[in-house]
Amino acid sequence: MHNPPLPELAVADPEIAGLVEAEAARQQASIRLIASENYVSTAVLEASGSVLTNKYSEGYVGRRYYEGQQVTDPIETLAVERAKALFGVEHANVQPYSGSPANLAVYLAFAQPGDTVMGLSLPMGGHLTHGWSVSATGKWFRSVRYGVRADTGRIDLDEARDLARAERPKIIFCGGTAIPRTIDFPAFAEIAREVGAVLVADIAHIAGLIAGGAHPSPVGHAPVISTTTHKTLRGPRGAMLLSDAEHATALDKAVFPGLQGGPHNHTTAAIAVALREASAPSFRDYAHAVVANAQALAGALVERGFDLVSGGTDNHLILIDLTGKDIGGKPAAKALDAAGIELNYNAVPYDKRKPFDPSGVRLGTAAITTRGLTPAHMPQLAGWIDDVVKAASTEDTAAIERVRAQVTELISSFPMPGFA
Repeated sequence: MHNPPLPELAVADPEIAGLVEAEAARQQASIRLIASENYVSTAVLEASGSVLTNKYSEGYVGRRYYEGQQVTDPIETLAVERAKALFGVEHANVQPYSGSPANLAVYLAFAQPGDTVMGLSLPMGGHLTHGWSVSATGKWFRSVRYGVRADTGRIDLDEARDLARAERPKIIFCGGTAIPRTIDFPAFAEIAREVGAVLVADIAHIAGLIAGGAHPSPVGHAPVISTTTHKTLRGPRGAMLLSDAEHATALDKAVFPGLQGGPHNHTTAAIAVALREASAPSFRDYAHAVVANAQALAGALVERGFDLVSGGTDNHLILIDLTGKDIGGKPAAKALDAAGIELNYNAVPYDKRKPFDPSGVRLGTAAITTRGLTPAHMPQLAGWIDDVVKAASTEDTAAIERVRAQVTELISSFPMPGFA
């Protein structure tokens, strides 16, 4: 059952309580490989569901527009100070509601509508808010996009440099949602300095790896850093903006009053808890274990004939091109879900298929590492993925059901936080 228990919810709204319990049971029974998901601790869950949700706190610590901040001010101060210490930055804003609003605040702080901005193209692994056409960031700003090399699947820094020199963007984003390799922050910093752009490192996916020393940090290279607080950082669904002192005031004004009203104090408290957890020595072990699992899984998938974008991974994320398996990413992802293995279908660089029916799947190892799986389990997991992809191609539902039973048997030995 869900942990903490939900006795009051069960009485007040048994329908919702039943659905929450069903979701807890579903998460417990699945191998979750969605690269942007993880499990928070029971302590983070408790903070997220606390009476702090009752309190409005527009403004910043010591400068609120509502009275009664004797408790919420110290909570936000703890979150800010813990973020600064963990990432080694001069300034932290923990109020953004999520990653996309955090990135919108960056635009509001350092650009005007119509200005040129630059980011990694969405089909190449970038994010919607890095200037993609369907996003407000692509509609309100003139967006130019760099890509990855067709021969290596890695970011084309020569293209990025040439594009920046030609287009002179006000903001350059580095980072994205489907980048399996180490981001070269020093190289991007040099490009930004040359053209006078503000470099923004979007570390939403790798923040936990950076905090744990398993990925190089952008601090000292990018003056502005945007991140979510879940994914590899194992916090609640929120976001932070980190920066040097020079860019702090503009960012704070952009978040409030520029984009948001009162912060979500229950989320702020949960972020503070997660940051404290991430400062423990055990979290460094976790971050390195995430990478070890991803590299072991990538190697096992390659041995089974899977084509990995860039040939492997340096972080938590693996991007598979299924073109050679004669199946699209969407049917493969749905078959794997039926087998108890969650991931998402995803475009691959230079994909010839449509975005809603792309050629690839994206997976990550943050959540399974939290559950306690190790590199020793990765060959079995790769074998199940291979079996299900083959079964999906032939519509062999019996084979998928066999894998489902094996997945359930294995994962039941690795209880998840939030379920008892």
